[in-house]
Amino acid sequence: MLDQVVAVLADRGYAGTRYIDVAEASGVAVSTLQGYFGSREDMLIEAFGRATSVAVVAMNELAAQFDDPWQQLVAMVDRGLSTSVVTWRMLMEFWTAAAHDAELQEHAAALAAQYREPFTDAVRRGIESGAFTPRFDTAAIVEVAVATIVGQLYPVVLGHQAPQDKDYRDVVLAQLAFALTTSTEDAS
Repeated sequence: MLDQVVAVLADRGYAGTRYIDVAEASGVAVSTLQGYFGSREDMLIEAFGRATSVAVVAMNELAAQFDDPWQQLVAMVDRGLSTSVVTWRMLMEFWTAAAHDAELQEHAAALAAQYREPFTDAVRRGIESGAFTPRFDTAAIVEVAVATIVGQLYPVVLGHQAPQDKDYRDVVLAQLAFALTTSTEDAS
């Protein structure tokens, strides 16, 4: 059901999403949705949590496929840059609503920390193994990497840039390689 909420929010926007729209998309009665979510804001929070959890699980699964922390980061960057337009739109709606709502801001901050965690773990493992000698604080490196990935939201949603622009990816990886002082000659 949360996948349908994400799709409806992405299509209609937060302000335009009604219980009846989600009911039609999911086949669940409006009264059931109201009982489950309580409010449209709760529905948005649940949808954002679902999208974040799916992304974090996917990144952790990708990272587990590699012993090399650099390859873990590359896989997570690729995963982040391949975020679907539907998910980007839903996130755009959530963050726009959160800009005006303190409760949503708290949820956004908690979910953002959850999203950064796999990146932080990979960087930490790289430092511990000697593969990385960071030029900057780990938190700052992770924040810049995540912000660079998430910065694709508006250009992708508006159709100004393809979600998997190779040059953009290469710049993100080169930026990470520099910040981590990797021995990686080709940051791909």
